Amino acid sequence: MTRKGFLVLVAITALAGCSRPTPEQQFVNDAAQAMGGAERIGAVKTLVIEGGGTQFNIGQDLVPGASGQTFTVTGYKRAVDVQGGRARTELTRQPNFTFFQGPAAQKQVAGLDGAIGYNVAPNGTATRVPDLAAADRRTEFLHHPLTAVRAALDPMARLANPRTEGAESLLDVTTASGQAFTLAIDSTTKLPSRVVTTADNTNLGDVAISTTFAGYQAAGGLQLPSDLTTKTDDFTTQQIKVSSQTVDGDTGDLAAPAAAASAPAVSGPPPVTVAEEVLAPGIWYLAGGSHNSVLVEFSDHLMLIETPLNDARALAVIAKARELVPGKPLTQLVNSHHHFDHSGGVRAAISEGLTVITHQGNAAFYEEMAKRPHTIVPDALAKNAKPLTVEGVADERTITDGKMTVNLYPVTTAHSQTMLVAYFPTQRILVEADVYTPGAAVFMYAADFMAQLKPRNLRIDRIAPLHGKVAPYAQFVKDASAPPPATN
Repeated sequence: MTRKGFLVLVAITALAGCSRPTPEQQFVNDAAQAMGGAERIGAVKTLVIEGGGTQFNIGQDLVPGASGQTFTVTGYKRAVDVQGGRARTELTRQPNFTFFQGPAAQKQVAGLDGAIGYNVAPNGTATRVPDLAAADRRTEFLHHPLTAVRAALDPMARLANPRTEGAESLLDVTTASGQAFTLAIDSTTKLPSRVVTTADNTNLGDVAISTTFAGYQAAGGLQLPSDLTTKTDDFTTQQIKVSSQTVDGDTGDLAAPAAAASAPAVSGPPPVTVAEEVLAPGIWYLAGGSHNSVLVEFSDHLMLIETPLNDARALAVIAKARELVPGKPLTQLVNSHHHFDHSGGVRAAISEGLTVITHQGNAAFYEEMAKRPHTIVPDALAKNAKPLTVEGVADERTITDGKMTVNLYPVTTAHSQTMLVAYFPTQRILVEADVYTPGAAVFMYAADFMAQLKPRNLRIDRIAPLHGKVAPYAQFVKDASAPPPATN
């Protein structure tokens, strides 16, 4: 038996011997008893959960806050080494919407082996995830009643703030390793009803991650839930319907693959490279990563098109813009759309005093995003608070100084209904995000995008995509005319 298991059994004995347990201890006793007993919980070695369900496209749907885009999850299997702190989740998800990667199903494998989090690609290649992502997976380990109650039974755990809210009783738990979570139980049945933890989200800041449990069934001498629903704040991210669960069964090999185990730890964001390319006088293409930006020089100020991903990328792009044209103030950010990877640097832009120009459908979301607390991982705006100035674009908007002209056009596609593209009429350059990526395997939105461009009669020579490399417009027309991939 591991030291952890021994301590849990010690706790069981100690709690049983207390004639008058504290309210906190009684809470944990009740939950354990309802599930099958503290001794049985403490003795569990492994848990294997299988089933299927639904995933939701948080931060990437058609409009901010929408939850209509879903993936059907099949082949879900989560194998957990309860005593060893290891887990591996495998699933296949099929998009039920026009997904930018095409209609093919995607196999996903994500694991945790102590301090090492890892992913395994469909071709078998394993990579180590950053330490922050691994920490999130260690927290996710507690999002099941078996592991949560077991952690609360540990004599080294700190139990606090028992309370009642509606039909639930709640208790705050801090594990011996410092992980904090709230355990809720049904006030009548005493069965765990949900676990809540907090996490940092680049766009949303401090968020509550909750997993709700329902449909309890007997398994291996325990009562375990058959329905698990996970949310980020009020947004449902995953629903799993369990078809089978095995206690103390074979989990397979949960050790991190050698490639991930031997990889160096990633404790911070990767280095940011911003490579500039002159597209035309006064227009620079800022690349060097997965997401690009465009810098525009006017007679009295500078404009950036896109500050993507996160603070690190956004601040590096802003610094490069000021380096390229040091004599003029950078005052405007044109944001292509609300998707989290493209709006992840908006807060950094606000902290630098930039006015945010975006589709009018995103304005309210950015106003809320600018106000959200970021205390778990303070970002640039949390450290340097500035008011948000946001300008929503409802129809075509022209920004010009007489020499440099940028036209902004709202675009509605199956990727996003709140997009802007930028067109330089003199230079015949079009800047867009996601609706066309030169060199991609599939072009799910290109035909629709081309159909929306045609009525405007724009004279375009080049497309400067916010993913990929600059391409001739003729290549876009060719790719947009190709037949779409068949649906499985």
